[in-house]
Amino acid sequence: MAKSLIIVESPAKARTIGRMVGNKYTVLASLGHIRDLPKSKLGVDLENNFSPAYTVIAAKKKIIKELKDAAKAADAVFLAPDPDREGEAIAWHLAEVLGKSASSYQRLIFHEITKNAVKHSLEHPQEIDQTKVGAQQARRIMDRLVGYLISPFLWSTIRYGLSAGRVQSVALRIVVDREIEIRAFVPQEYWSITANLLTDKGGKLTTKLHKINGKKPEITNEEEAKNLVEEAKSGSFKVSELKTTRRRRKPYAPYITSTLQQEAYKQLRSSAKKTMMVAQQLYEGLSVDGGDPVGLITYMRTDSTRISDEALSNVRDLVQSQFGSPYLPKEARLYRQKQRTQDAHEAIRPTDVTRTPDSLAKVLSKDQLSLYRLIWNRFVASQMSDQESDVTTVDVANGRLLFRASGTHLVFDGFTRLYRDTEENKDEDSVDLPELLEGDPLKLKRLEKKQHFTEAPPRYTEATLVKALEEKGIGRPSTYATIVSTILARDYVNRDKGRLLPTDLGETVVKLLIKTFPDIFNIDFTAKMEGELDGIEQGDVEWGHVVKDFYEPFQKDLAKAEESKSHLKEEIQEESDQECEKCGVKMVKKFGRNGPFLACPNYPECRFTKPLSPDEEPQKTDFKCEKCGAAMMLRRGRYGRFLACEHYPECKTTRAVPTGVPCARPDCSGGLVEKRSHRGRIFFGCDRYPDCDFAVWDRPVPVECPACKNPFLVEKETKTHGPHLYCPQCRFRGDRSLADGIVKEGVL
Repeated sequence: MAKSLIIVESPAKARTIGRMVGNKYTVLASLGHIRDLPKSKLGVDLENNFSPAYTVIAAKKKIIKELKDAAKAADAVFLAPDPDREGEAIAWHLAEVLGKSASSYQRLIFHEITKNAVKHSLEHPQEIDQTKVGAQQARRIMDRLVGYLISPFLWSTIRYGLSAGRVQSVALRIVVDREIEIRAFVPQEYWSITANLLTDKGGKLTTKLHKINGKKPEITNEEEAKNLVEEAKSGSFKVSELKTTRRRRKPYAPYITSTLQQEAYKQLRSSAKKTMMVAQQLYEGLSVDGGDPVGLITYMRTDSTRISDEALSNVRDLVQSQFGSPYLPKEARLYRQKQRTQDAHEAIRPTDVTRTPDSLAKVLSKDQLSLYRLIWNRFVASQMSDQESDVTTVDVANGRLLFRASGTHLVFDGFTRLYRDTEENKDEDSVDLPELLEGDPLKLKRLEKKQHFTEAPPRYTEATLVKALEEKGIGRPSTYATIVSTILARDYVNRDKGRLLPTDLGETVVKLLIKTFPDIFNIDFTAKMEGELDGIEQGDVEWGHVVKDFYEPFQKDLAKAEESKSHLKEEIQEESDQECEKCGVKMVKKFGRNGPFLACPNYPECRFTKPLSPDEEPQKTDFKCEKCGAAMMLRRGRYGRFLACEHYPECKTTRAVPTGVPCARPDCSGGLVEKRSHRGRIFFGCDRYPDCDFAVWDRPVPVECPACKNPFLVEKETKTHGPHLYCPQCRFRGDRSLADGIVKEGVL
């Protein structure tokens, strides 16, 4: 008897669903897209309503043959990629390649991968949603037009190999705009005054100057601060008002894609890309208690906080049973949707709320468990009672000066009971106040004045950039992680202590794109185009009309850019103060595969170049070449620092930069050397790899740990301890002076 065929994207998802549906079905995976626009040409017919010329992806030919054979033998074919525009497009491409019309295939939608959800979907198959396909096709074509028509322009004006993206370049612009704002920021001085007071019974009260003559104080210099301190000292302090108010703190809504990425970064230091990868694993299914795989969370690409009635009922039952009636609101909480919400899927939640994080601790990896705990806690907390606190404000009068203190007393913990001793519950500023009555005199113990300066807005982190993209309407839940990872991968942005710092290359690209394509890389215009894509999905407009409205102004900008290419190339080149050693003219900054460098502007007549920074000049070291005995030079390349023979190119010997620290593995004779991960992050690993895989992320220093005698310490810097040395074995922390006399950077 012929079986029905179900086609999904990933093997993991296929295994999970295969065990749920039994042997009546064959479940195969397409491994994502099977067709795309060709790599070698534009692939869009500009003269024929932007008709795309899709081609089969070469690496998928074997998979397509397997799928075709299975489809011919099946009595029915169900297409079950992920439930979003991308998944709808994959389903449509599968239908086109496998033959017959798209209507011959039935579409399955899984918002969660559980037996009930899969059964319900099989009982209620749908047709491929052509409006979603149209929206995805419009996005793909517009992205292709930008990428294939602007990238060559970047090659000829900046350097070969650069690329532009319709949405990614706007995200890069947001990062660059913030950097420009930081550079332009001028700190403003201001002062604060604190009075430490005592009650008659010896109680301590710390107050801050709150008002002067009923107005907010503006103390801009030390002289003003001194005068106010003297004025306060000459007067007397008395409690003028006591006021207590009840404050209710509501729980947050369940996670959507953007808030999950933000919270995972904040609490787990997980990148948006890694968060979505782990969430995909939880969605596609994992084995629980040795049984068949089951999806543990609902679909993780969503902008909706909506929760199904069944899920609400289940979570309320759990709150009632685990915490009791006081922790359960009378009615289920419903969270307001944002204006641009598509509301195609529920919020991200556990598929079965009775699967607590602790019950899955033995079956999930560390990353999976951490993310699942975040999702489970947020979902359960979202349906718990408010936290209630009494906030007491104490006003202390001293002539025309008014000082203020406040304290918080927890009345009912509410949803925060779930977060006891976790990071999410550490945002409560609590001050214990002594017993006080209005009119009580207070004795001055100490007055302090403190200088401050206003601070520039912080650089974006991955989390805050995702938040900014969401607020500005740039991208959609399925694209946030890709946007961030793309600008990092293209070397337009670097990570600096967790913050996103635009590179010189990134700033130059943005400067050029804004000047030549002001509409396409405008933030409001890009947000408007996202709205147009939503309109296609809702059936309000044809995808071809949207692409045409996008392309016509773009084509005009492109023509102007080509005409002024030579002028633009000269305009973006920055002249340096260094002269060409051959021509004597001022050198200009250019960009190569290894980053920025200085070059003679008379190229190609003069080909003299030199590193942009003196630090990048090759430096002679005491290490000797293993082949010819010559000195090894410290150089910088595309993948970071390395040692190379001074006789290059006659001798091409290279080696990693040693740290002078021996490998910590017992019986290993290797030493730790500087390496770079595939994501560009520097780490330190054994030079005998792959025989020894010992590695540490922090730079090792050849200083023995005073506490446990570990052969080395590592350099660390934290907000709490500042720059210090740390033992990875016993957690000893010591001052960096322990390393005095040790040559930094590992080069003698």
